Amino acid sequence: MRDSVDRFLSELQSGSEFSTNTVSAYRNDLNQFVKYLEADTPLKTWQAVEPTHLTSFVLQMRAKEYASSTIARKTAAIKSFFGYLLKSGELRSDPSDTLSSPRVAKYVPKAISENQIQLLLRAPSTEQTADALRDHAMLHVLYSSGMRVTELVSLDVGDVDLDAGTVCCTGKQNRRRHVDLSPEAVIALRLYLETARPVIVRSEDEIALFLNHRGSRLTRQGFWLILKGYAGQVGINEITPHTLRHSFATHQITRGRDLGDVQRILGHVSISTTQVYQRMVSDAESESSIETVAVDDLELVGISSQG
Repeated sequence: MRDSVDRFLSELQSGSEFSTNTVSAYRNDLNQFVKYLEADTPLKTWQAVEPTHLTSFVLQMRAKEYASSTIARKTAAIKSFFGYLLKSGELRSDPSDTLSSPRVAKYVPKAISENQIQLLLRAPSTEQTADALRDHAMLHVLYSSGMRVTELVSLDVGDVDLDAGTVCCTGKQNRRRHVDLSPEAVIALRLYLETARPVIVRSEDEIALFLNHRGSRLTRQGFWLILKGYAGQVGINEITPHTLRHSFATHQITRGRDLGDVQRILGHVSISTTQVYQRMVSDAESESSIETVAVDDLELVGISSQG
């Protein structure tokens, strides 16, 4: 049974439809499903799987209080896998046909204010160590470019053009795009490359731009720990690795930047994905207007009561 899963994942990996992170998530989800079948049922082949087995697996996840979004992702992985078995001829019918995904609340990205961004960007500058200079450069590059964290840690030294003030990153489905950096990001990146990276790097052959303490490429998890540390220092409690990307997008739209331009910078295929940020800005402005009207009404009531 595991051989079929491995073949399915290999096919996903060789295509361009799914990102590396999605394939990795599917691998974990399907391995968990196989373990469940091995532990709770005597099944030896995929042909023996019935819809009731899938329902029981979902009910077990609900009993363990898995988030709806997690169950929905695992369900999608299972349905995709059985679709592959059907297409490849290993199955004659699909036991996941009647398996429904739980409703998931629509995700609304969260941004932090420009004042909070400035506090976060300045946090590493309290020290002048090689790590602090690296962190200062990373935060500036991430916020000024709107890159995904995976794109940031995947950067190589050759992807940066300091003279042009640009960086070339690789997005989903290996799509490459050039993004402008802010003057502050260029200065921070130049300082890192000239003084800090040579101290951190261990091998002359290392091409990764941002390095961990072992001198090799920094991981997404490593960046997440660094970000959490600085966020805690400046009193920002709710933050994720994607927060700087969301903040960049909302701040750009608030400043009046063209939505299509923001779409290109973020690397969105569909403009509808970028429009989420436009709605966030509109909602925030509406709430601000309502608060202003409420304050004005209170002031008017106060004046009339005094008169």
